[in-house]
Amino acid sequence: MDSNAMDGESIVYPRVRPILLPNSADFESLPLVKPTGFREYDARWWFGCHGSSNAPELNLMGAQAVGIGIGTLARRRGVPMEIVTGHDFRGYSSAVKMALVSGLMAAGMRVHDIGLALSPMAYFAQFKLDCACVAMVTASHNENGWTGIKMGFERPVTFGPDEMSALKEIVLSGDFDLAGGGSYYFHEDFARYYIDELTRRPKINRKLKVVVACGNGTAGAFAPAILQALGCEVIPLDTQLDHSFPRYNPNPEDMAMLHAMGEAVGTHRADIAFGFDGDGDRCGVVDNVGRELFADKVGVLLARDLAKIHGPSLFVVDVKSTGLFSSDPALKQLGAEVDYWKTGHSYIKRRVRDLKALAGFEKSGHFFFNAPIGRGYDDGLVTAIAVMDMLDRNPGKTLADLYEEMPQTWSSPTMAPYCRDEVKYDVVERIMRRFTTMKEIGEMVAGQPISELLTVNGVRVTTSDGTWGLVRASSNKPELVVVIESPVSKLRMHEMFSAIDSVIRQNPEVGAYNQSI
Repeated sequence: MDSNAMDGESIVYPRVRPILLPNSADFESLPLVKPTGFREYDARWWFGCHGSSNAPELNLMGAQAVGIGIGTLARRRGVPMEIVTGHDFRGYSSAVKMALVSGLMAAGMRVHDIGLALSPMAYFAQFKLDCACVAMVTASHNENGWTGIKMGFERPVTFGPDEMSALKEIVLSGDFDLAGGGSYYFHEDFARYYIDELTRRPKINRKLKVVVACGNGTAGAFAPAILQALGCEVIPLDTQLDHSFPRYNPNPEDMAMLHAMGEAVGTHRADIAFGFDGDGDRCGVVDNVGRELFADKVGVLLARDLAKIHGPSLFVVDVKSTGLFSSDPALKQLGAEVDYWKTGHSYIKRRVRDLKALAGFEKSGHFFFNAPIGRGYDDGLVTAIAVMDMLDRNPGKTLADLYEEMPQTWSSPTMAPYCRDEVKYDVVERIMRRFTTMKEIGEMVAGQPISELLTVNGVRVTTSDGTWGLVRASSNKPELVVVIESPVSKLRMHEMFSAIDSVIRQNPEVGAYNQSI
């Protein structure tokens, strides 16, 4: 709602705009918040960077409006009005955070600012500072120029679609409660509490040489010191903070980062390499022979290890993950159970909590450990420590040895053809209907009948020989997500990709892939 206050009228916050031209008076005077920035469980906007021609989707006043919206939603839901906030290492993240903070305070929240932080450090602060709420300013692994917010009202879980929809409605409609009375407290050197939390335990017995890759993201400020304190010989790789990400995005699902980790393992004859994303909640792994291990396969190894210690256990995994979670003979023998669920850190985190699972794994590299291993939220460093503990419990074996004990499957990387945010969910719905029809009429997919369609998140098509392909909409970028796996052969994986892609290509809105198999 616009402010045209006259005598006797109350002054309200200016109406949020979906589009504003940069380098204009309006851009500096009115809130800009593009509606598509409110994703399923995170908020993510193009903020802009030097040399970019893309129009900004958020300005600083827009970040302030989002902060007012978070505070408004918290008050209406009866949540205690205290919140933790922090920011990742990008040239503009601190400014975005302080704009957000001003909005939170205007809505009456007491803000606990922990400064430069990893997302799991902010989640930890909810426990350490006894705050129900969190709003972490980060664009995670997205390219320089993106910003975003990871939010939650109930530790250890973060927003899902219900909360995001409610927040979106409040912000875009300007339905704010400008209660005022908020306050601000900066917690100097809060990181020392987080570091102590992870290192106040016995050191790793094995003398491990570990490559620590951070892609010049925020984890570079914390990860090397933590792993070194646990007794590892640390080989730093791109740990200097540089928000331009000069080598590659800090994304352990990106093959460029994984290749660099593999090369470093070979050069330094390391036992393992860990790669952390831009806000440190994900972990990628390369073994001692330089092999890039997809996170779902690492999850199978951890599930095997943890089930030996804790007995028959339930594990939650996302629909992008390997079929080995349900077919691996070792897991079956250990009495492990699996629940395939929606991709997304918020979904898996909540599912792990609700089902009281021992752990949850996502192929993107988010790992979630309940007590006694973790606090239920995703933390790349807790994941790295769990892998090192697994190696400690297998003193005569390398990570490559453990990996080769698993049944072999042929898996694609996570592929992402371009598809606009405004249409991507409709496209996936059409693809799901097409495969549903094919199953109903007995039409073959890659020469095999469809044995199962899993539709909790997009559509996962499994044929009679166990080969499967997934198509879903990305939750935080204008893309689809495509993953293929076959327990039979590399040829079958390629055949399945061709079959899946032929259905995708019936939708002209879908563009080129970011990478292929």
